[in-house]
Amino acid sequence: MIDQDETFSDKLLAFTLPERHARGRLVRLDAVLETILSAHDYPPPIRDLLAETLTLTALSGSLLKDDGSQLTIQAQSSDGIVELLACDYRGGELRGYVQFDEARLAALEDEISLKTLFGTGFLAVTFDLATTDQRYQGIVPLEGNSITAAFENYFGQSEQVPTLIRISVDGSGAKPVASGILVQHVPEGEEGRERLHVRMDHPEWEHVAIITDTIRTDELLNRDLSLEALLWRLFHEENRILITPGDTLSRGCRCTMQHFETVLARFPSEERATMRNDDGIILVDCAFCSRVFPIQD
Repeated sequence: MIDQDETFSDKLLAFTLPERHARGRLVRLDAVLETILSAHDYPPPIRDLLAETLTLTALSGSLLKDDGSQLTIQAQSSDGIVELLACDYRGGELRGYVQFDEARLAALEDEISLKTLFGTGFLAVTFDLATTDQRYQGIVPLEGNSITAAFENYFGQSEQVPTLIRISVDGSGAKPVASGILVQHVPEGEEGRERLHVRMDHPEWEHVAIITDTIRTDELLNRDLSLEALLWRLFHEENRILITPGDTLSRGCRCTMQHFETVLARFPSEERATMRNDDGIILVDCAFCSRVFPIQD
């Protein structure tokens, strides 16, 4: 039995299967997703793409251990409908936005896929570590039938960590919801032994992956089903499931007048002069929250 308050939405749940050398994350985005999406009137394909990527960002960003560390996911293309998709996560703060060609999307007659949205694009995953002030980045092609598939490819190629991610999105109703699970096989970490994470066919990992892949869309999106109950449905035959409550999620746009004033102060006065409007005001548009900040320079 699970002896703790249950988790339903807008909070991460971390878990470990110690006898399988596996770890994972579960999340369901509800009110926080509605808040982020409400800043822009995205058409359904773009809305669902952003919801999926926000879920990916929360799941993978929660793997960071140090306070103040940040994960950024960017998908870019020079020839696709979507020019830039950007999301980041830091300590429970989640944000994201999409730049895309509205006319090309409206004229699209083919079935919408990752290829039709991005053309030839790439996925960049950046970890900014607070304690060491170091930055690590991995870049992989945007290949597969979804951005989730491309992200799994990143873990396989750049991190060499067997990873399975399943995400479901429902943005069609009045209140959008997105949910996902991430599981990974982790190394035993014993010096001089083969690291488990380089064996994609390890039987322990195959068992965990097969069980995880049985998760259903209706289970992930069911607001009345707790994440603990969902986890128990999947792994109730395991001897131990270790659960740790994770971050509570919020819309994490960090735009303030002070922040933009600091950024603008880095520009030479000649460049700032070209930014002013007829009233001498510099208007700064935050792409994440769609607010405009008038800066008196």
